[in-house]
Amino acid sequence: MTTATTNGRTAARRGTGATLANVAVAVGAVLFVGAFAWAALLYRPYAVPTDSMAPTIRAGERVLAERVDGDDVRRGDVVVFEDPLWGDLPMVKRVVGVGGDTVACCDADGRLTVNGEAVAEHYLGPSGDASGSDFRATVPEGRIFLLGDHRSHSVDSRSQLAGEADGAVPRGAVVARVDATVWPLGDAGSLPRPDGFAALPGGVSEPGPLPVLLWAAGAGALLVLGGAAGAPIARRAGRRTRH
Repeated sequence: MTTATTNGRTAARRGTGATLANVAVAVGAVLFVGAFAWAALLYRPYAVPTDSMAPTIRAGERVLAERVDGDDVRRGDVVVFEDPLWGDLPMVKRVVGVGGDTVACCDADGRLTVNGEAVAEHYLGPSGDASGSDFRATVPEGRIFLLGDHRSHSVDSRSQLAGEADGAVPRGAVVARVDATVWPLGDAGSLPRPDGFAALPGGVSEPGPLPVLLWAAGAGALLVLGGAAGAPIARRAGRRTRH
């Protein structure tokens, strides 16, 4: 085999390497930009000003909430809602009852009950109490009953029990469902699953697409970096082969 033939094959391989590197950069850019564009359409960031949802979400933390229709909300979801009766700012609370439910507290073991079924709430605040005071409410159709996870430090549906809706909020007031905390970085992560509600009719919501979007963005970044590093190497190798 001649030197010219060997050099030609080497050059072809180098050319293929450069092409693959360029393709990796292009695919990576599409994944990276596409993931962030999709996330911008589906999610909104919110700052949580109080500890009413601690320890799930603490004061000062920022969360990402998926835009959802109120009709898609299920028990256990942590939602962002806007209701003039509750104030002028968006609020973050957990859905513990939906239309037709009877929500009560507390049973003999201090637990919340929904339609007579005790609910295990592993996400509760420092005291672990389902409520500092007993209550009972029937949720009208088209509404949801909301509690903060820090029950002794939360102004929620219990404070509105004297109203005609027993403290329940219209489903239409919901603007988003919280998927994860994103700041500070040390506390970033997905919200724990509300498995205590899973056995009730309707179950719990499926997680949003945020993990998939993060994976796509990470894979895209790796492809861009890898392709960008590989392309100059392939070009330099091609020049050495020609010389």
